[in-house]
Amino acid sequence: MRTEKKERLLQRRRWRIRKKVSGTVERPRMSVRFTGRNIYVQFIDDHSGVTLASASTVSKALPDRDKLMANAASAQIVGKAAAQAALSKGIKQAVFDRSGAKYHGKVKALADAAREAGLQL
Repeated sequence: MRTEKKERLLQRRRWRIRKKVSGTVERPRMSVRFTGRNIYVQFIDDHSGVTLASASTVSKALPDRDKLMANAASAQIVGKAAAQAALSKGIKQAVFDRSGAKYHGKVKALADAAREAGLQL
């Protein structure tokens, strides 16, 4: 399958999910994005269009960020860091947005680590 077609299908999946998943101030959307090398997590209030908290493998707050990559072990570390960032901002609940990725492997490891750190998804 051509790369353009894969990207178009992924974008359509994201749009389909975003029609159903929306975040508020009390319960923001936890958007997770995996690239080939990095993991990005944002807590977004969709009503005002503001990012409330974020964490990623490239953030300076994480120790040993040079060794982190887009795998399940790093996803657990980023999931805990994202939950801590959210809890420090007063966010206790979030709506999980997996950005079109299937819920297994890296995505499941990140979500489980965030739940273990005290965040309700």
